[in-house]
Amino acid sequence: MGWLDDEAVARRTAGLWRVLRPRSVLDPVIDLASNDYLGLARDPRVVQGAVQAARTWGTGSTGSRLITGSTELHARLEDELAAFCGAPAALVFSSGYTANLGAVTALSGPDSLVVSDAASHASLVDACRLSRARVVVIPHADVAAVDAALATRSEQRALVVTNSVGSVTGDLAPLAELHAVCRQRGAVLLADEAHGLGVRGPGGRGLLAEHGLAGEPDVVATVTLSKSLGSQGGAVLASRAVVDHLVNTARSFIFDTGLAPPAAGAALAALQVLRGEPALPRRVLDAAAAIATAAGAPPPTSAMVSIILGEPQCAVEAAAECVRHGVRVGCLRPPSVPAGTSRLRLTAHAALTDPELAQVAQALVAVLAGAVR
Repeated sequence: MGWLDDEAVARRTAGLWRVLRPRSVLDPVIDLASNDYLGLARDPRVVQGAVQAARTWGTGSTGSRLITGSTELHARLEDELAAFCGAPAALVFSSGYTANLGAVTALSGPDSLVVSDAASHASLVDACRLSRARVVVIPHADVAAVDAALATRSEQRALVVTNSVGSVTGDLAPLAELHAVCRQRGAVLLADEAHGLGVRGPGGRGLLAEHGLAGEPDVVATVTLSKSLGSQGGAVLASRAVVDHLVNTARSFIFDTGLAPPAAGAALAALQVLRGEPALPRRVLDAAAAIATAAGAPPPTSAMVSIILGEPQCAVEAAAECVRHGVRVGCLRPPSVPAGTSRLRLTAHAALTDPELAQVAQALVAVLAGAVR
């Protein structure tokens, strides 16, 4: 196993070495790194939802969803997720990653074409690799390229996959245009709403709902419960026929232990908070706008503000300097982003106060003035 040492040296030299840094429960820094967009992960109502579920159902689901891992709590969460997002049905998975794996692989196969956006999340990339379909990767947000790929296909079925909101840049996918092409060409559109749920759309219902596409028979959405809903898990939102098909064919659903009841209870409680406080998404976007102004970045369209610094070491040093100023930010390096585009990713949260935003602005001005770009 000596090659491991060589790999480690190469990563360190390139500024790509990663280590785990456990957070303290009393972490004093302002959080601009997590995906807890609505600030619900520690909300007492959401915590109580997890506690009550643990007391009622125990700490684990005890098995796969098709054996003992489905509870009345899971069914209620699926019903309420579907109703909130405007979909006919929902199916809860143990993570957003497994939801994407299950949806893409079950809806494609050897006699299928999958057209994937170049900026698709790693879970969608892995799903494409496992699909056994012919995969065409098109330039980011290039609707014409999607149309060309679909127009020349010989396969019986076709699936177009994309993030609704970019996981790195926070930009918005042209969902209306993509759907129009998919419908014309007889393809299904799958949109990963991981960063859209709770931030975009009416009351945080996602970008598909914002475009009036939620619930369309040729549209499938995937979501995570671990971002805006402050919990853990994922779900697929689609027609009842699609959900029934996934129950019978999606390997990441059939052979995986069901989502733990406390996570389901927390997600359900968070969904109820979001339903009752529809102004929360607007607060996220307002905070993101304030952060972007402080960073000298373009106005954001989601919770994320991306600041490209170039080489990995520059981004690592800038992120460390932000912590010294009392602000924790995300630091993205290859392979998460292309070479030469290492960056800081700042994520806004609904719970950020005006004094905290003022401190963030001071920190960014100081750090970015000294960063070598």
